[in-house]
Amino acid sequence: QIGSCLKRLVSRRLCIIQLSSLTLPPCQLINQTVSLEKEGCPSCHPVETTICSGHCITKDPVIKIPFSNVYQHVCTYRDLYYKTFELPDCPPGVDPIVTYPVALNCHCGRCAMDTSDCTFESLQPDFCMNDIPFYY
Repeated sequence: QIGSCLKRLVSRRLCIIQLSSLTLPPCQLINQTVSLEKEGCPSCHPVETTICSGHCITKDPVIKIPFSNVYQHVCTYRDLYYKTFELPDCPPGVDPIVTYPVALNCHCGRCAMDTSDCTFESLQPDFCMNDIPFYY
């Protein structure tokens, strides 16, 4: 099916949309374990939350126009709220409260850098800085 789709130049855009929708998971809510940590507290704590994950249909223009704005759509939050958690084992004088986002629904749109990680390859949500050995 892929070969026949790619051979049809006239309906190439439709084929690409059909192929991507068949092979890649769409932008949707998923359950995810995230690691909560805070500077000054000795350990990370895993919690379950919902995040946005999946692929969005996007395009890259063939003709590049200088100073034109081309935005790639990413799977991002439409609505979210924040939960709080109290980290155990924080020493006196360190506020043990951390907040983390809980996605309510998702959409394909421009990346909001203040609430989303829009990098090509980022750290995983359950990554913990305390797991990295530090040598003096």
